Amino acid sequence: MFREDVLASLKESKKNFDEKTEKLLEKRPERKAVFHSGSGKEVKRVYTPLDLDGIDYEKEIGLPGEYPYTRGAYGSMHRGRFWTMRMYAGFATAEESNKRYKYLVEQGSSGLSVAFDLPTQIGYDSDHELANGEVGKVGVAIDSLADMEVLFDGIPLDKVSTSMTINAPAGVLLAMYIAVAEKQGVSADKLRGTIQNDILKEYIARGTYIYPTEPSMRLITDIFEYCSQNVPKWNTISISGYHIREAGSTASQEVGFTLADGIAYVEAALKAGLDIDTFAPRLSFFFNAHNDLLEEVAKYRAARRLWATIMKERFGAKKANSMIMKFHTQTGGSTLTAQQPENNIVRVAIQTLAAVMGGTQSLHTNSKDEALALPSETSVRTALRTQQIVAHESGVTNTADPLAGSYYIEAKTNEIEKEAMEYIKKIDELGGAPSAIDNGYIQQEIMDAAYSYQKDVENGDIVIVGMNKFKVEEEPPTGLLRVDPAVEVKQRKQIENLKDRRNSEDVENTLSKLEEACKSDENVMPYILDAVKAYATLGEISDVMREVFGEYQQSVKL
Repeated sequence: MFREDVLASLKESKKNFDEKTEKLLEKRPERKAVFHSGSGKEVKRVYTPLDLDGIDYEKEIGLPGEYPYTRGAYGSMHRGRFWTMRMYAGFATAEESNKRYKYLVEQGSSGLSVAFDLPTQIGYDSDHELANGEVGKVGVAIDSLADMEVLFDGIPLDKVSTSMTINAPAGVLLAMYIAVAEKQGVSADKLRGTIQNDILKEYIARGTYIYPTEPSMRLITDIFEYCSQNVPKWNTISISGYHIREAGSTASQEVGFTLADGIAYVEAALKAGLDIDTFAPRLSFFFNAHNDLLEEVAKYRAARRLWATIMKERFGAKKANSMIMKFHTQTGGSTLTAQQPENNIVRVAIQTLAAVMGGTQSLHTNSKDEALALPSETSVRTALRTQQIVAHESGVTNTADPLAGSYYIEAKTNEIEKEAMEYIKKIDELGGAPSAIDNGYIQQEIMDAAYSYQKDVENGDIVIVGMNKFKVEEEPPTGLLRVDPAVEVKQRKQIENLKDRRNSEDVENTLSKLEEACKSDENVMPYILDAVKAYATLGEISDVMREVFGEYQQSVKL
């Protein structure tokens, strides 16, 4: 990208600059001997074209909307339309969550994102003994189609895009959504949205798995196939680096492990006989946004370029939409502090800028009080307003990839891509992501990174404002959202009433047919949909699959 004579001259200039600076530092030293990025990587004093020696602009950077998509998925990026402002919400009952969704839409949210409680996430009804004390606590409790009908009451599903953070029982919740839409008179081919449906990262970083890896992958590819034929506008998976980063990974690990999971899903779909250019355009990704603004921007650019290369060169994808990485971003929950929670508004603003300048298609901004409790209505509004201010007032949306050409950004993009690719190669050597998970390699790498970071926080090498420096005496927080224990009692009563009024014979019949489908190689989605429409509960459907598939047992030795 640069002439040889220019680089030679610059090399000499840089040498002189370093010598002069070192002499000046004898009198006025820098704050640290070594500076590091948020992921612990050394950051040089200054970056120049020498750090980009050998880079090919057209092949490696290019233009927005053109392969390898380093500079963005689309040509005009946010000049054409803003990202989807998709606020993540859900708590207590379907009725209460429905009110919050309507409030967010009124305040300008352009997409819904459903948070489910823990029993729902692991396929248990609210009246199961393992659900005690957890109903409605970290999300909304959904036990049956009846709850889903209430959740989306008055919300036209042909007008909104809905994301659902659900993994092991993803097919069941998607079936409920399809059934609600039908009751509204909306056909499945008009539905837009995403199910997370990423079980591999559950084994790695989060833990809300149900079934062993093989049947879990089968369920995912069944959803790919069913949606390609019946729900073509639906994103069938959100391959998630967010939780990998929350568990303590570096930026390069977040990219490498997430894309390795993506490779595993593509390989499973191809093995199931699906065409790459049929299902690949509906794959989506989900990344974290941390406080090191420049590193995060470089991370998104590196991920986009690396995925495009993988899809084209490794899997032979032909369609541009198969190579374009579309991703949702959420600001970093693990970066928020319980101390001086108002500071979190600033952190979220920085992270929002990183996501937007990195080219996200969708964004959720965390609320200031989420280190303490579920967010209040007031704090949710502030979080949404943060996105709106960046969109309308900051100016960063006026041009695509505004930091492109920065020597540091381009060098950092190359560094993250290289390190992520090294992780992918190592995982390939171990037999792919499922094998690397089963033997504990990925988990160990994340734990080592998390341990290193925590040591730096505790010894003060990393400053967390208000937590390990600039501390103040604080009053106990007030105005936090608390879920009433009566929610659990109410939810259990509703299940009892549902079972009294539904047609038990229809339920038993549909569950029996689902069991047979699970034992065969048939696609299970039509059978799940039939069971949902008969008002079989989430727990009943999940138990049928538990009986056939078994349950995953974490057995890695770390």
